[in-house]
Amino acid sequence: MTTMIGYLRVSTEEQASSGLGLDAQRDTIQRYADAHGWDMVWYVDEGLSAKSLDRPQLQAALTRLHVPPKRRDVDGIVVAKLDRLSRSVHDFSGILKRAAARKWAVVAIDLGVDTSTPTGKLVANVMMSVAEWEREVIGERTSAAMQAAKRAGKHMGRVSVLPEATGARLLALRAAHTLAATADTLNAEGLTTATGKPWTGNAVAKVQQRLSAA
Repeated sequence: MTTMIGYLRVSTEEQASSGLGLDAQRDTIQRYADAHGWDMVWYVDEGLSAKSLDRPQLQAALTRLHVPPKRRDVDGIVVAKLDRLSRSVHDFSGILKRAAARKWAVVAIDLGVDTSTPTGKLVANVMMSVAEWEREVIGERTSAAMQAAKRAGKHMGRVSVLPEATGARLLALRAAHTLAATADTLNAEGLTTATGKPWTGNAVAKVQQRLSAA
């Protein structure tokens, strides 16, 4: 039988203590699971926002899903609403890429995203395409702004800062994976280096050294 992770999240301590938000999410997911004949295991982050993926229970769920298919005991992750998982299209696109690479399903019930079905995969692919388009548009605008400033005689130094969540994810992966495997996972999740480039084992090593010394 298919076993899925049900992921629940509320952003305030008040919601967590009342249980109302969590109960509603659990009920929605359980009804969907019953209709599909799925067994469920639950992961819950209480009082945490979705501004990044750096949440203890979400990271635990993603780590459990990262196991190779033949040794994995769960088949995917389900959320009642996409914003319970992420409010960032870029972050969600990274999760979809990671799921496709490792062959596990992502289900966001409110949007009809269910990559265990052909239609759900189509919706997910559209969302990933939108995320890629968004990144390209931002890149074009940044490049145009820098060229305009250069023509105006202004100095445009490049400031490259690695997001804190990416650094935390890198260190967490390095605790259990090789440099190459860590780079592969970061790339599969859609995470880039501070300069926007794909990860390599050498880049992982340099960042790990810098973060460990901080």
